[in-house]
Amino acid sequence: MTKLENYINGEMVPPTSGAYLDNYDPSIGEVYSLIPDSDERDVERAVLAAKTAFPGWSNTSAEARHDILMRIVSLIERDLEALALAESVDQGKPVSLARSVDLPRAIANFKFYATAAMHTANESHDSVGQNAINYTLRQPLGVVGCISPWNLPLYLFTWKIAPALAAGCTVVAKPSEVTPMTAYLLSKLCSEAGLPAGVLNIVHGLGPKVGSAIVAHPNVKAISFTGGTKTGEEIARVAAPMFKKLSLELGGKNPNIIFADCNYEEMLATTVRSSFSNQGEICLCGSRIFIERPLYERFKKDFVERVFALKVGDPRESDTDVGAIVSKQHFDKIMSYIDLAKAGGGTILTGGRMSELPALAGGKRHAVDGTSIETSNVRFGEAPLPPAYAGGSDRLGGWFIEPTVIEGLPHDCRTNQEEIFGPVVTIMPFETEDEVLGYANSVRYGLSATVWTENLSRAHRVASKLESGIVWINCWLLRDLRTPFGGMKDSGIGREGGFEALRFFTEEKNVCVKLGN
Repeated sequence: MTKLENYINGEMVPPTSGAYLDNYDPSIGEVYSLIPDSDERDVERAVLAAKTAFPGWSNTSAEARHDILMRIVSLIERDLEALALAESVDQGKPVSLARSVDLPRAIANFKFYATAAMHTANESHDSVGQNAINYTLRQPLGVVGCISPWNLPLYLFTWKIAPALAAGCTVVAKPSEVTPMTAYLLSKLCSEAGLPAGVLNIVHGLGPKVGSAIVAHPNVKAISFTGGTKTGEEIARVAAPMFKKLSLELGGKNPNIIFADCNYEEMLATTVRSSFSNQGEICLCGSRIFIERPLYERFKKDFVERVFALKVGDPRESDTDVGAIVSKQHFDKIMSYIDLAKAGGGTILTGGRMSELPALAGGKRHAVDGTSIETSNVRFGEAPLPPAYAGGSDRLGGWFIEPTVIEGLPHDCRTNQEEIFGPVVTIMPFETEDEVLGYANSVRYGLSATVWTENLSRAHRVASKLESGIVWINCWLLRDLRTPFGGMKDSGIGREGGFEALRFFTEEKNVCVKLGN
């Protein structure tokens, strides 16, 4: 069984404790690898390595940093199929999604920030009348901490480390202990690309041990975190008194507002995708769907039919639409909300149950081309990919939930107010613009929203009144990496993306020079 290792000071090293945690393949519910059960001692080693590497890396030219990051891009592109498969095995998502979304976005993250760092500019101000000139320096902070979630593992891991590295910071990073595999594989690519020792350090393990140690370490100058709001609150409690810079991208309970004048077919296809992509385990999924009354019955019929037709299946099969839930703990949480909706008078229009799937022929997983996956013939550099499942059970045995659509719940019930983060959506009619804005803004979150209408004035009017950091009009998940990304209210503080992220990882310094008499 594969044992993952930490990446500290350019080397792959075991945890100081010598202990390991089980890592599950969620589609079969069985352990397939072991990850380091690291603690504050490993974090201390990583911070020391990063601190030692910082002077050299921060004084490396933006062009030289660009070249190293682009070598990492080339290696990810080379091993895209292997990484996509590893992501699917580790997270439960369809391999087709990992191949078409997760890996291309990880590549784009490195490309964007490698290039952006060469195009940053500092302002200067000619202070007329004062016989002086002011200019601003933006200098890398030093050692920074990056903590990423389990839903889009490599996608969001690189979203944090790429701007930090491009800005000239050195990084101590913690991927989710639930989905550590692609971060582990990335560490090998970083060494192959020639990233200097200590510039990026990856420490695996549990949040209360590793994450907390990173947040509390006095030599870590900033924390970039994506995850649950409750964890974000704890990070803020620890980091704020230490005056660390914080970027917290937290939970969401996003509204999808559909007006009767929408482009119906485009809306319907996109709404299915925005509800159930990645098993609904995307912070931007629209989990509360509000439909203008004249369109409600037509939408309900067509939407339920399309959702019912989604294929729940083996993530490695090319025609699978919905894969496995990432863990047993998260599976239980999602099912508890379905039970809560039933108890609250909600009607399950489709789904609402655990999905039991037959095992593949011969009891083995298959690649998307139909060939059997064997550890011996599919390798990633020197590290074998997760082994094929050869268990002989009658069923896949993992954690699958049928895509679920619920109606008949009030907008202020727990199912409509709390983040479920799974393949569960509610639908509800509305009469007026003001009414639906009240529903949409009633939650503690404010991450994203989607509005479907062909009325230009209404689109702008509604967008301006929605309490969301991101509003999509007649689309979903279209991302321009130059734009700021983040939420309002309990969905977080700060913005990622574009030059916002590069500025986050730097300290601004104003220099005022008197020009003489």
